[in-house]
Amino acid sequence: MPADPLNSAGPPQRIPPAGRVTLDGQRRHERVEVRRSARRRRTVSAYREGDRTIVLIPARMTAEEERRWVTVMLDKLAAQEERRILGDDALARRAAELSERYLQGRARPDSVRWVTNQNARWGSCTPALGSIRLSHRLQGMPEYVIDYVLLHELAHLLVPGHGPGFWKLLDSYPRTERARGFLEGVVAAERLPYIPWLRTD
Repeated sequence: MPADPLNSAGPPQRIPPAGRVTLDGQRRHERVEVRRSARRRRTVSAYREGDRTIVLIPARMTAEEERRWVTVMLDKLAAQEERRILGDDALARRAAELSERYLQGRARPDSVRWVTNQNARWGSCTPALGSIRLSHRLQGMPEYVIDYVLLHELAHLLVPGHGPGFWKLLDSYPRTERARGFLEGVVAAERLPYIPWLRTD
């Protein structure tokens, strides 16, 4: 089994010029790539790709219109993501559901919560205390990725290390490899040099 991406979340994200405010009021910075298209007449769209936001706009837009639309689309995506973010209570309920479905209910944490002091790993578990902590950097990532990190930490309540017995517990989760690939991609992207407002035609 290759190196565990949960223990290699990479360095804290670099701070580029663009940013937005998260639920807790902290500034969350992100990379924005604007792509202009001659085929696109009036519509503007945006989506997340790893730690970048891709904004698609018509080629004929002015620089001022581009800046305005980037701000609008960042706010729109942020609002959508905030509606999807689980609170600590919902996160604990989700952990219980995952334990029941994939671990026969054997992993029973005493606490499951988000933390903001984990920038070098995605999740952590203290079996002696029955506690699981997930990095706030996972918020807004696809649900299957968060489920994988939760399940990974739940498995640590049963098997502390990363030996064959541990990975066998995760065999039943169908998106393990996809989630690991997503997290590895985020880490790789964070190590690339930042190019502000990269534009491709």
